[in-house]
Formats: sequence, structure tokens, C-alpha cells
Amino acid sequence: MMASTVSSAQDGNPYADRRIYSRVPVALPAFLQANGERHAVQILDLSPAGAKLDCPVSLLVGTAVILDCGTLGLTAVVRWQSAGVMGLCFDSELHAREASALIERSRAMEARMTKRK
Repeated sequence: MMASTVSSAQDGNPYADRRIYSRVPVALPAFLQANGERHAVQILDLSPAGAKLDCPVSLLVGTAVILDCGTLGLTAVVRWQSAGVMGLCFDSELHAREASALIERSRAMEARMTKRK
């Protein structure tokens, strides 16, 4: 019974299958490793398939990179870059628990910053 409820909800919304790839705004410091160099970046949003970064360096589209999020090292490829902002596509999708952990870390950091003001 439960499966039919889920499928009928998806049938009613042609975009239901896209929801798993919705981007979640975050504010996480991280490091981007590319071409043997390590750069401090800020993750601006996150989905299981990729991320948007505030990145001080310019990298060619197609450059293989590693996004170091502290507990997680994600291999990815640069998909686009414009005015200091960069889009990455992960080589393999983030598991829900990994994405959730990063989102929770961002929220905890934001809460800490809010309390300091």
C-alpha cells in the first residue's frame, strides 16, 4: 500500500523525481584541491549531484578537483565558472546522510554566528 501512495504522489507531479536534486543553500568553508594546489573556498549551495562555490581562483571547465569538506573529500569536475562563483558536478552522488551532515553543520555554524552578534 505504501508504494502505491508514493507512486501516485509522483504521478501527480512531473517534477517529483527532481526534488532529490534540489539545491540547499549553505555557508560552509571548505578547500578545493586542483592542479596540485589547495584553495580556501565557501560552499554556497549543495545537492547530491554537485555544489556551487565562492572560489577565488579561475579553473578551466572540465578540471578535475577534490572538494575537501573536513570529514568528506569529494572528487568532482568544474562545470561552469562566472565572476568568482563556480559550479561542480560530483563524480558520484552524495549519500543523503552525507548531504544532511553538511547541511546540519552549516546550520550549526550559522546559529553560532548569529548568537555572537
